[in-house]
Amino acid sequence: MPNVTVALLFGGKSSEHEISIISAKAVSAHADRDSYTIFPIYISRDGRWFKGKTAREILELDITGLLKNQTIETTNRQLLALTENRDEDLFDFNFHQEGIDVAFPVLHGANGEDGKVQGLLEVFAIPYTGCNVQSSSMTMDKDITKICAMQAGIAVAEYMTVLRPDYLNNHSAIIEAIKKLFVPPFFVKPANLGSSVGIAKIHSFDELEEALDEACRLDIKILVEKAIEGREVEVAVLGNEQPIASVPGEIEPGGDFYDFTDKYIDGSARLHIPARVDADTSECLQEEAIKAFRALGCRGMSRIDFFVENGTGNIILNEINSIPGFTSISMYPMLMEHAGIGFTELVDRLVRFALEKSPA
Repeated sequence: MPNVTVALLFGGKSSEHEISIISAKAVSAHADRDSYTIFPIYISRDGRWFKGKTAREILELDITGLLKNQTIETTNRQLLALTENRDEDLFDFNFHQEGIDVAFPVLHGANGEDGKVQGLLEVFAIPYTGCNVQSSSMTMDKDITKICAMQAGIAVAEYMTVLRPDYLNNHSAIIEAIKKLFVPPFFVKPANLGSSVGIAKIHSFDELEEALDEACRLDIKILVEKAIEGREVEVAVLGNEQPIASVPGEIEPGGDFYDFTDKYIDGSARLHIPARVDADTSECLQEEAIKAFRALGCRGMSRIDFFVENGTGNIILNEINSIPGFTSISMYPMLMEHAGIGFTELVDRLVRFALEKSPA
C-alpha cells in the first residue's frame, strides 16, 4: 500500500479532552512513518479545528505530566493559550485538498465517540477508523447498549434510567423511586460519558442527591445501576466482518472503583493480563465480547467491559467503548500486544480496516 495520509483527530469538546490528546500522542508515536503521513488536527474545547503548528505543538505536550502536577482547569488554560491568535492554522474541512486519505479519530466521549464526527467524515467521503455512525451512537449511550445487549441474550446489571427533566421537575419522587429499587452500594453515572467521568458509587442514601445533581449537570440521561461485586474485566475486539477477541484483561482498582484519577493520574490500579479467571470463563468472555460487538454493529475496534460476579461466576456486560484509550496504561493496546499485535501493527490494521469497503 502506498504512503497514506492519516488525519489524526484529537482533543474535542468532551470532558475527556486531555485523555484524547494523550491517546493521540501514542498513536502518532507508533504509526509506521514509512507507510503513513500523520496530519494532526486538534479540536479545541470550543469546537475550533486546528492543523499545522498549533496541532503539532499540542500533540507534543506532556499532558500526563501536567495533570499530575496541576489542575485540569490550569491545563485547559494552557491549551487555550496555544490556540489564541492562531487563525492561520484553522482547518477549513477541505480534507481532499489537504491530501487526506483516511481519518483516525481519537476522540473520547461526546462529540467524538458518539457518531457526530463519524457523520461529518461520511459527508466529506473520508474513510475513518472504528465504528460507523449508528454503532458509535448506540455504544456511547449506556442505556441503548444495555437494551441491545439484552435483546442479544447478554446479561447486564439491574438498572433504571433517569431523565434530567424528570429529576429537575420532581427530584424527591425520583429519589424515592431509587430507594425502593436499590440498596447501597450502587452507582449513579451519566449515560453518555466515559473515562469514569461523573460516576459516583453510593454507599449511603445521604450521598444520592449530590451524585444525581452532578450527573445531571453532565448529561441529560442518567443511569442508576446495581453494583456488581466481582472482577472487572475487559476484552479488546478488532476487525470488521470477522472480528477477533483478545484474552480478557482484569483491572484491580486502587480505590473503591476504577475512577478517572485511578486511570490517568496516580495509576494505582493493577492490570492483570490475562485476567485471573479460569479457562472456561475466559473463553466465554471472548464469545460474549464478539456477540456484543456484532449486536451493536461495531466495526474496526471496540473494548468490551464486563464483570465476573463473585460467587456465581456470572458474566455481566458493563459497557462498550468504540474508541478505547490508547495511552501507555490503556488496556486495549496492551491486550492487543498480548495477542501478538504490537502498537504499530495495530495502527496499521485499523487504517486498513477503515479503507475496506463496507458491504452494500
